[in-house]
Amino acid sequence: MHHLDLWVSDVATATGEWAWLLGELGWEMADESGDGTASWAHPDGTYFFLERSRDLVDEPHDRLRPGVNHLALTVEDRRTLDRMRAESSSHGWHELFADRYPHAGGERHTALFLESSEGFEVEVVLGD
Repeated sequence: MHHLDLWVSDVATATGEWAWLLGELGWEMADESGDGTASWAHPDGTYFFLERSRDLVDEPHDRLRPGVNHLALTVEDRRTLDRMRAESSSHGWHELFADRYPHAGGERHTALFLESSEGFEVEVVLGD
């Protein structure tokens, strides 16, 4: 993947949430401008952009409707995954499937499922 551009309703709120999550996974802030955008770069060269488009229709995001259901990002070790779980709510994220952590995706799949305040789901997967 080259980049991902995510349209959000509130860039300031989303920037705080995503900055924490992406920072925990090794992404670095590339740009936070006053024009309603923010971006991060991964060490592999992939970029992640947040913006509020002038053309955006303000309706709640619903990951169960047509479109992207969720993003899956990797984490290198279980200790980081557990720490992210413990800290996520203080950074605006809500844990999904908490009763099945860390195997909500199946017994051989170790992951943390989070949802942002706007309803975007991220699956943080323990890399092999």
